[in-house]
Amino acid sequence: MSRFNLQDIGICACPGGTQFAEEIILHLKSITTKKTRFHLHSLKKKYSATSSDLLKKLSFQNDLSSIQTNGAFAANVSSLHPDFRVNARFTRFANGEFKTAVESSVRGKDIYVIQDVSNQYPISFHGSAAPQVLNVNDHIFCLFTTVDAILQAGAERVTVVLPTYPYSRQHKKRGREGLTAARIGQTLEYMGVARIITLDIHSREIENCFNRLRLENLHASYQILRSLATIVSLKNENLVIVSPDTGSVDRNKFYATALNRPLAMLYKERDYSKITRSALEHNIAGVNLLGSVKDKIVFMSDDILGSGGTMMVALRSLKERGAEKTVCAVSLPFFTGGAIEHFDRAFREGLFYRIIGTNAVYHDANLHGREWYISANVSRLFAKTIFRLCFNQSLSPLLDNRDIITKLLGKQ
Repeated sequence: MSRFNLQDIGICACPGGTQFAEEIILHLKSITTKKTRFHLHSLKKKYSATSSDLLKKLSFQNDLSSIQTNGAFAANVSSLHPDFRVNARFTRFANGEFKTAVESSVRGKDIYVIQDVSNQYPISFHGSAAPQVLNVNDHIFCLFTTVDAILQAGAERVTVVLPTYPYSRQHKKRGREGLTAARIGQTLEYMGVARIITLDIHSREIENCFNRLRLENLHASYQILRSLATIVSLKNENLVIVSPDTGSVDRNKFYATALNRPLAMLYKERDYSKITRSALEHNIAGVNLLGSVKDKIVFMSDDILGSGGTMMVALRSLKERGAEKTVCAVSLPFFTGGAIEHFDRAFREGLFYRIIGTNAVYHDANLHGREWYISANVSRLFAKTIFRLCFNQSLSPLLDNRDIITKLLGKQ
């Protein structure tokens, strides 16, 4: 754990990512406290030293020798850690431009800039009386100004944390279309960003678009299965995994393999001349099922729920084919275009039992109060990733989570 001290880690939240950043900071403090206690306990046994002596004299993370301690060991460990927050002032001018002013020293530090580009809720800005709702493009430019301000202030390394990678569905061309997913990351790379941390990116091809920038793609499978286990037995013989389309086969094959359950697939024929704008409008011309779901409990996973139109078609198709109960999981629950109200009606019709979504996209009590919605918290996963990156530790245990899923099954 030699490259950075804890005091060199900074978390800067853009206006859209404030809630997610606060959760990450809480988990980061918990992780660092636990690691410090464990390390000091090992040193205490090895050298037969008292806790007070260790905290006064030993060098831990290059600067613990300067820490003055008093009182009990447990109380002092938490005091060793910084607040992690990098304060900044965000201004939005009348013409729509953004300005970020960093109010904390970041020179020589490892800074993590957190932004939820899918946040659709009112946000307050410096000098603005009324909260404002930003679209994806607004959030992106606010991120750009923040990254620029952090780098101009002398940060040694900047990592951008994007729970939702913007424009990720624009990753391949049909005719004269742009590859905007690549351009977003390339712009951040050009600005000087060293790494992007995201969740369940829509296409792994995007990783191939960068020269030096690293993209860490986290997976929410363990957090989703923990939530699923609260409503359905993971060892239920009637449980079947269904892929909602061909693009989600690998994702659902992972769940089928991990749970040792059969895999079925919905094949959708689409009319790409139509654009999905709400859960009542979709471009699906027909649906076929490969496999059987009659009298089965169905678990179906996808990466993105936008307006919900295609998922609604899948849910109705599974119900018509005799599915007893359907549980859906989505890593990025956008719920755009009045989707929440449409799913309210679908729930009353009995088209599905529950939807599990992560907190990678911020939602208020309007969604969390729904009987049919379960939130899987992934902020600790991001905090663990940040901690490991800061101290140059392997991310393999986090990126390949089959072992902890096996332990989860063993507990059941």
